Amino acid sequence: MQLEQPTQAQGRVEEPGWSGTIPSAIDARVLGLVVVTAGLAASVNVPYGGLPVALAAFVLLVGGGVVVHLLGERKLRRITDGLVERWVAKGGQIDDVTRSSDGMRTEWTIHTADGEITVGGIALVPIAQLAVEWQGVGDTMAATEAEENLDALADTLYEEFFEIGSAPQRA
Repeated sequence: MQLEQPTQAQGRVEEPGWSGTIPSAIDARVLGLVVVTAGLAASVNVPYGGLPVALAAFVLLVGGGVVVHLLGERKLRRITDGLVERWVAKGGQIDDVTRSSDGMRTEWTIHTADGEITVGGIALVPIAQLAVEWQGVGDTMAATEAEENLDALADTLYEEFFEIGSAPQRA
């Protein structure tokens, strides 16, 4: 048995590729930041309300922070899934979608024949930002705005990544 070799099924070779799902991207670093920030904020309550008030504030802040991150991750994941779905429907070749990370951003790398596209951003729901990067050039917009204009965004990015990007370049 050889690992990482394409499998042969009924006379044809199946290439490993995109399974049709976007992997989850719950980020432990963001959750750690939430816990540390909640701890610092709750510690302010110790001199005024005592340890019980500080613990209650800590639990409340951590719970709120986790919910805010989970909602932000879901929003970015929905946008990424919507973009990839629309690109595939238009004929774009998606090889794979993997989770990646850079700093405190939650990201997915979309592997195509023409290169890698990074989609992600800040996964905290009230300030969620979507960032798209391809060949070193990136753009950022509010995640809410991106979700509202997903069809137009997908069309614009498809033209840039799959039509213009795959055209032969002149020397």
